[in-house]
Amino acid sequence: MTQLVRHSGCKQCSVHVEGNRDMAPGMERFLSPGKGNGLRATGGIRPGELLFSAEPLATCVSNKRSRDVCHRCYTRCETLLRCSQCKTARYCNITCQKQAWSDHKRECKCLWSLLPRVPTDSVRLAARLIFALLSPSKGSSEELYTLEEHESHLSSMSEQKKQGLSQLASMLELYLQQEAADLAQEITSALPPSCREPLSLIAKVGTCKHNANRHVNILMCS
Repeated sequence: MTQLVRHSGCKQCSVHVEGNRDMAPGMERFLSPGKGNGLRATGGIRPGELLFSAEPLATCVSNKRSRDVCHRCYTRCETLLRCSQCKTARYCNITCQKQAWSDHKRECKCLWSLLPRVPTDSVRLAARLIFALLSPSKGSSEELYTLEEHESHLSSMSEQKKQGLSQLASMLELYLQQEAADLAQEITSALPPSCREPLSLIAKVGTCKHNANRHVNILMCS
């Protein structure tokens, strides 16, 4: 299905509307040549109307803020409870620490294995994505777009940038060594093809940097 739509530049261009997919009411996906994937409303929108809301597929607090932000609710606190095992994750109270455990338990082993080193934000976020994709319940995070559909842009990337990402991919493999034996079979059976290769996954994370605010890296696959 092809429609003509008017963009902000007031030029008409042909776009392909994605179909046959469960979508949030009143929204549709489209693909615009030269611009990429898009998401738009199919009807009128009232000021302040909420069109769609979902929990992010994976999040992580950036290293530069890891000592003053709760790793569960992202509240800034002067005094935080530190995870006794990995020495990295911090929480504003016991409740947040308990609620975070399902997401943190695998990460905790990986962080502990590299002490006193702490992986980069991209590596930790990529690992959390893997753990989230292996989780039996991902909620509505991938309702609009899946991580498999997210672009890595490796084919158009310079060799210099690829080399830099390759170093991060190697760090990701090292980071996951503690969980490697348990993850190997799960990754092959549960992860989409483009997310099984560390380099491709790291590149996908890199294209999501525009979703990061000042102290929390957030990847929302939608």
